[in-house]
Amino acid sequence: MNKFNSIFLIALLTLSSAQTIHASEDDHDHKTAHTEEGHDTHEEDGDAHEEDHDTHENDGKKHEKGGDAHEEEDGIHLTAAQQKAAGITTTPLQLTNIDLSISAPGEITLNAYATSQAVSLINAQVVKRHAKLGDLVSTGQPLVTLSSVEMAQAQGDLLVAAREWTRVRKLGQKVVSAARYIQAKVNNEQARAKVQAYGMNQQQVEVMLKAGNNRLANGRFQLLALQSGTVIQDQFTLGEVVNAGQMLFKVSDETKLWVNTRLTAKQVTDVQIGAMANVIFGKKTLKGTVIQRHHSLDESTRTIGIRIEVANPDDVLHPGVFVDVNIAANNAEKVLSVPADAVLRSPDGDWMVFVEHEDNQFEPKEINVLRTNNGLTVIDGIEAGTRVVTHGAFFLQSELAKSGFNIHNH
Repeated sequence: MNKFNSIFLIALLTLSSAQTIHASEDDHDHKTAHTEEGHDTHEEDGDAHEEDHDTHENDGKKHEKGGDAHEEEDGIHLTAAQQKAAGITTTPLQLTNIDLSISAPGEITLNAYATSQAVSLINAQVVKRHAKLGDLVSTGQPLVTLSSVEMAQAQGDLLVAAREWTRVRKLGQKVVSAARYIQAKVNNEQARAKVQAYGMNQQQVEVMLKAGNNRLANGRFQLLALQSGTVIQDQFTLGEVVNAGQMLFKVSDETKLWVNTRLTAKQVTDVQIGAMANVIFGKKTLKGTVIQRHHSLDESTRTIGIRIEVANPDDVLHPGVFVDVNIAANNAEKVLSVPADAVLRSPDGDWMVFVEHEDNQFEPKEINVLRTNNGLTVIDGIEAGTRVVTHGAFFLQSELAKSGFNIHNH
């Protein structure tokens, strides 16, 4: 009996321990589940907090972007002191009449109307030189002495004819026949004309006839300067035998020269005879006048020639020198213009100017460049009355580059 009770007591204790252990496990599982659920909830709350933080950062970035856009929209701000230091000046654009000009390259040539040649009209030999290259000569001054067999024959014939005419004239028509009188007169005039055609002038002929010396019929004669000017060519040597028609001297008055240039047919219609022109050679600018306009088109270049006369008082210009010319056109019109320095290139290569919207506020404005003349650039693509920076644009362009302003995003 006692043994049976002992066994029952042991079984009861064992069952009670098992229930206690099970209850503890359930309680541990419940606590564990609660702990894990709380941890999951905390992680979700942390994720939500991180999302809120990211959202806040994004909002901050958006705010920063908004700040940049505001800076772009505002352009460049400068204080009055900064503007003064940078030399920035603004002027309202106005339609004004400007004298337009046409620019083209040109070449200096001799003034053909102030140039002459000393030419031997017969075959002759150079006996003596009286002038050389670069000499200033005056009208009638001897340039060279020539000797010719043909001239000697003509001079002898003139001396004989002149004496016969003098004798017949003294006798008169009452003593000599009419035929002899006329023949003597004609022979004298023909002989005189022949020596003059060979190169002697009337004064030289008179000197020879007045002397009446047969030894003067030696075939020598002088070529004289036909005008005052500078000897610019003397292509011969002493003793040289020259042919009829050969030029020995060229004399030109270089105080006024020509500039030959070529324009398109459209440009020529805007140029009038008498129009003023500036001839630019190096750092010098000389005043000229349009004196001639060709009437035929060059088929190879499709251009028309224009001739300008320019004063050359200091002997600065010489034939063959290349120059630039600005010819005043007769098509003055009202246009918008700014100093050439006020027009700049944007980063993408377009033309732009800086405009002032408010006090101390500047931004670039794309425009179209039509032409540039005499330091002024004619523009369009902008309204009259707009305040444009006429001085100090380069400084603003530098500030624009620093700020990263994009003209196309404005």
